[in-house]
Amino acid sequence: MKEASEKMEPKLVWILITGLAFSIAEGCLEQERIALLQLKSNLFNDTLLDWVDVQGSDCCRWQGVECNITSRRVIGLHLRYMRGYDYGYLNVSLFLPFDQLKSLDLTSNKIAGFVGNQDLTDALSNLEELDMSKNSLREFVPLENSSLGKLKVVYLDNVFVNGSVSLQQLVGTFSSTKTLFLRESYFKDTAFTQDQFHVASKVEELLLDYSYLDKNLLASIGVLASLKTLSLRNCLLSGTLPTRGWCDLRKLEALVLAENLLEGALPSCLANLSSLQFMDISDNQFTVDGASSSPLGNLTLLRFVSLFKSFANHSHLKVLASDQNKLVNEPTSQTWVPKFQLKVFRMWNCETRELHNEVPKFLYYQNDLGIVDLSKNNLGGKFPSWLLENNTRLELFLMQGNSFTGHLELPSNPNPKMSTFDMSDNRIRGEIPTNICAIFPEISTLNLSGNILESNIPPCLGTLKALNNNPLYLDLSFNQLSGGIPEELAKFDSLRILRLSSNHLTGKIPPDIFSLQSLRMLYLDGNNFDGEIPTIDSSTILSRLSDLDLSNNNLSGEIPRWIWNMSSLRALALSDNQLKGPIPMELCYLDELQLLDLSNNSFSGAIPSCFNAQYIRHLHLSNNRLSGTLTSALFDSKSLVTLDLSENHLTGEIPPWIDNLSALSILLLKGNYFTGEIPIELCNLHTLSIIDLSHNVLHGPIPSCLSYLTLKPNEDKSSASIYAAILEGAGYFGMTDFEMLYLEGFRTATEFLISKNLREEGVDYTTKRGSYTYKGNILDYMSGIDLSCNRLTGEIPLEFGNLSEIRSLNLSNNNLTGYIPSTFSELKQIESLDLSHNKLIGRIPIQLTELYTLAVFNVSYNNLSGSIPPQKAQFGTFDESSYEGNPFLCGTPLKSCDQPDSPPTTPNASDDEEESGLMDMYVFVVTFSVSYVIVLLVLAAILYINPYWRRAWFYFIEHCIKTCQYFIEDNLLPFSIFRRSK
Repeated sequence: MKEASEKMEPKLVWILITGLAFSIAEGCLEQERIALLQLKSNLFNDTLLDWVDVQGSDCCRWQGVECNITSRRVIGLHLRYMRGYDYGYLNVSLFLPFDQLKSLDLTSNKIAGFVGNQDLTDALSNLEELDMSKNSLREFVPLENSSLGKLKVVYLDNVFVNGSVSLQQLVGTFSSTKTLFLRESYFKDTAFTQDQFHVASKVEELLLDYSYLDKNLLASIGVLASLKTLSLRNCLLSGTLPTRGWCDLRKLEALVLAENLLEGALPSCLANLSSLQFMDISDNQFTVDGASSSPLGNLTLLRFVSLFKSFANHSHLKVLASDQNKLVNEPTSQTWVPKFQLKVFRMWNCETRELHNEVPKFLYYQNDLGIVDLSKNNLGGKFPSWLLENNTRLELFLMQGNSFTGHLELPSNPNPKMSTFDMSDNRIRGEIPTNICAIFPEISTLNLSGNILESNIPPCLGTLKALNNNPLYLDLSFNQLSGGIPEELAKFDSLRILRLSSNHLTGKIPPDIFSLQSLRMLYLDGNNFDGEIPTIDSSTILSRLSDLDLSNNNLSGEIPRWIWNMSSLRALALSDNQLKGPIPMELCYLDELQLLDLSNNSFSGAIPSCFNAQYIRHLHLSNNRLSGTLTSALFDSKSLVTLDLSENHLTGEIPPWIDNLSALSILLLKGNYFTGEIPIELCNLHTLSIIDLSHNVLHGPIPSCLSYLTLKPNEDKSSASIYAAILEGAGYFGMTDFEMLYLEGFRTATEFLISKNLREEGVDYTTKRGSYTYKGNILDYMSGIDLSCNRLTGEIPLEFGNLSEIRSLNLSNNNLTGYIPSTFSELKQIESLDLSHNKLIGRIPIQLTELYTLAVFNVSYNNLSGSIPPQKAQFGTFDESSYEGNPFLCGTPLKSCDQPDSPPTTPNASDDEEESGLMDMYVFVVTFSVSYVIVLLVLAAILYINPYWRRAWFYFIEHCIKTCQYFIEDNLLPFSIFRRSK
């Protein structure tokens, strides 16, 4: 027993010591806890609510604090986006207690600079990773005598944006750092000079994407001899590549020059980069015409390439991509057999000089492809069925946006690996093969939209079993398919997205399709479905449908109540049907609704007063029979971007709470019975870019504050429902960590992202003498104001000349007076200007000839005078219909001006002198009437005061009457008697 107790004593001592150590280490160090509280009071006083000075509060458990598990010392501070108010300065001495700090992240905290710079090195001496991105530092203090020697990675993205810091200074400051992120920057100077720069820099990775650079950087960057990764994506580099500097980077393994404006041939010195493995020079204008002429042929270590030529000898090549470069057809006499077998080949959206390009011939020798992407190249010829036949392990087959013809020919043997098949936007004819489900039994995405396919939809599409039980994405839109929706498809519970838009489908919509659990988006618009929207038991609705588009059919009846039970609904489009009845009050229960389009139906009644959906962005109720006022409806829809209530029977005034709609960009109220004045609250909607209040009963002056509207492009106007389907594919085949990081968001093998705008947001707007539908990017850039066909009075505000972004202005058919403002010459973007059918006077300002974008100009039926401006630039395209109805207007294309009557004009004449030519008819009538009344009043006063003149005046009047009487009796009466006697 004694021996046993002796053996147990050391174990007990060790357990006690270990327990004591853990008890001591429990909780963070007190001095670090105090330092953290001081840091909070210095920068983050309104956030970090769990950082409290309470006994027993373990700072290692505080938000953003990382401690060593054993020592409980603070080793990491991750404080991103913690400060959202005014800019402040960071006291570096606050970090002195954290002598074990290895990682510091202060991204986007509005830090303007540092206090106590002399403590910077001591405070962060053990730091390995620093992230100060999205702050506003004017400079980063150069470290002369000492440096942050342990610092490995530095993120300073979007920090130096005012051009006050040179790139050389920053790289010198962090000369011992291996990875330096300086993306989204603007430097004072981007060139490196050998005599001033310390060549001992250890920087291995330099990322300057989305910065403003010039080619001097490439010509001088050779001094960074340790550089292994250089990324210059979208840096506005232009011209040809220099032949020195960057070609001396012998250790360079990854080079990114994508999305620039570089052109010409690749320089021969590129062959010096013998270590290069990753290269992306896509989205430029490079040209390579032959396999033997390119220096790329010597870079045999390349594993990932983003330019598609000259790789016959690259036996290691697995991934080959060529995006948005120039395509040149291969010579028919020249053939080459590659030594590589690709896993991934991508050639997407390349520019071409030919009408139709051919599929690259080297693909005939590939039989191990897993992913092929030849989208948007205008490739011609017959459908390349041989690609499917030769590569039996294909998973992604993407041919969208080409000009392939013929029938859809599938391989002879099944391919169970095929998950995505996209032949959209080609010219494929015939029927959808009935064996498509047998050949691709586990397909999860099938897109055949935008072709000329006919006949019926194969019922077998409702029996597919997608790979790994993935849901099915099916798009057969914009074809010529007929018949109805197969019953099997309508009951297929693995269906995630179904798009059958713009076909010739007929019959009733199957009710089962609305109860599918997995269905998220259903697009049946642009067909010939008829009858009522099916009535189903709302208790059976398990669907989480988010987008439903049944527009442009022949549907009738009322909106069924069960639709409002779909709480996940984000977009509902029922326009261009024959639906009627009131808009259901249940609309108010759709809290997630972002788009509602009920236009071009026969809905009646008032807009539901409870309609204040929190997330509604686009509301289209035009061309119905809606009535009532806008007193309470839409009162607080702060997310509303588009409000279209045109062509209804709405009455009352435009409510003053209109400025509550702070996100509003498009306001269309034309063709109603709105009265009152235009509310000045519209001027508070700074995002407004399209306003149409025409064809109402508005009166009063035009608010001059409308000139405060910026009318700038806004991408929110056209944004509508977008879906993204992430499809699992093959692996990266040995890609490095950098390649994996870099390719996030790239159309790659691991995550292939398909994004399509399934429903384009569009609005109808009248301009250039016609009504047009604006969609997509065109809608984003469209801006206009239409106040025509009202009863507006007063003058056109001179301030309207400040609307420099406006493209259409229509003030016609009102009662506007005064002159045409010469400030309209500042409307440099305007395309249509209509001031017709008003009471404008004066001359047409000669300065308007400076409007070089003006396509439509109409000032007809006013009281304008003087000569028409010279027929130069755009004014040479306007005919007499632009000026008719102005009797005192002359010059080409109207009648020529009579020289004596035309006042001389000089180019330097002021506006007042130009507008004072011929007397205006309105001024003449008013002056004559006033003078006439004054003469009568004076005459009456004189006769009343002086009785002698009064008697003389009456005697004169009596004498005139007698004279007229005798004249008639002596001359006219005998003449009439003579005619009767005959």
